[in-house]
Amino acid sequence: MDGQGETRVAPAPGVDRRRVLNWFLGTSFGALVGSVLYPVMRYVTPPRLAEANTDQVEAGTVNDVEFREKAFKIVRFGAEPVIVVRGADELFVAYSATCTHLDCIVGFQKEENRLWCNCHGGAYDLQGRNVAGPPPKPLTPYKVNLVEKGSDPATIVVSKA
Repeated sequence: MDGQGETRVAPAPGVDRRRVLNWFLGTSFGALVGSVLYPVMRYVTPPRLAEANTDQVEAGTVNDVEFREKAFKIVRFGAEPVIVVRGADELFVAYSATCTHLDCIVGFQKEENRLWCNCHGGAYDLQGRNVAGPPPKPLTPYKVNLVEKGSDPATIVVSKA
């Protein structure tokens, strides 16, 4: 009893409202943080792409439209793009089509006789060496073989060097 004649009752043991409210707000905040961070982390981490199961890929025939009109063709070698270029004297060369500066895709400038990256003006000669712009190193070379199949046009086969 207190001084005024009232009897105080001790709170019952167990979970009170404040603890439940704190738990609910804490888990809600945790769920919000998780739902924001998960997509951000998925965006900044690159996806896992399977490596090529083969050591070679067919890039078409020597008479393909791309080789007759544009003088180059980009083919997939597993997860990596490869550029196959028809140079002078019907000589074919192949390099990784990914620029060594910021991983942009390179193309072929027929008039200049060079590989060109439009992102930041990087240029490579037909030996894959960087000759202009910011690329820090040459392109990765690939081996090109022409496979004859009877009277059909030769097939271009690209393999790892």
